Amino acid sequence: MPDNNTVSDHYTHGSLLDAIRKGIAALGKTESNVTLEDLGPVEEFHIGGRQASADFLDQLELSPDATVLDVGCGLGGVARFAASRYGCSVTGIDLTDEYIRTGQVMSSWVGLQDQVSLEQGSATAMGYRDELFDKAYMMHVGMNIADKSALLSEIFRVLKPGGGLGIFDIMSTSGESLKFPVPWATEPSGSAVESLETYKECLGSTGFRITAERNRHEFAVTFFDQLQARTSAAGGPPPLGLHIVMGESAPEKIANMVENVRAQRIAPIEVFATKPE
Repeated sequence: MPDNNTVSDHYTHGSLLDAIRKGIAALGKTESNVTLEDLGPVEEFHIGGRQASADFLDQLELSPDATVLDVGCGLGGVARFAASRYGCSVTGIDLTDEYIRTGQVMSSWVGLQDQVSLEQGSATAMGYRDELFDKAYMMHVGMNIADKSALLSEIFRVLKPGGGLGIFDIMSTSGESLKFPVPWATEPSGSAVESLETYKECLGSTGFRITAERNRHEFAVTFFDQLQARTSAAGGPPPLGLHIVMGESAPEKIANMVENVRAQRIAPIEVFATKPE
């Protein structure tokens, strides 16, 4: 099972900000005029990209006065999108220091540095006080955290009574072994994929009340088909995309993930829950 160092090492690029800057230049843009829409393909590190984020976050009913926690925020792409779309203040926490440092710069490019705060830290031992946030969410995060109970207990602790939690994770749907490497792990020891049933058991034992769930397998397959068609038509990936974040191994990781989803070994699944009043 993955530990913090394994996870952070897996995601550390080494020169990510420079690589993103080169992608921006290839788009014919600069740091002063690049937009949230331009950055979307490189900063939304989950199946479905920005469309998945919109579909998911709309269900959390975020409001301009809400304080929101993004658990495992990565580069902060979803946090920036949420802040822009709903007007809320978002705090993001992630293990990978390079992601946080890069994301802070990206927030300044699009003028969201005052609405979005990105901090390095562990999701299972957060330094926030009890009952601080109105809402919390995590997108494609649990696959790297073995102790789901510790993770959900921390989120429960920092949520206000009545607060809502949204989870959009890749979950096991068959119990079959996965083909590696995948975007979140180079080998099985770096992966902590679990079933929807396990998530629900941990949510219930932590104290959450589950309000909704949705399997997004068909959405994912359609997304992969459309992505492949666009890539083929363009003769390769776009100047800004997740291949920049994942590095040279991106094609193999993406191909294996797609194969695992198509074979119905895994699926991206949404779960929503609330902390009782």
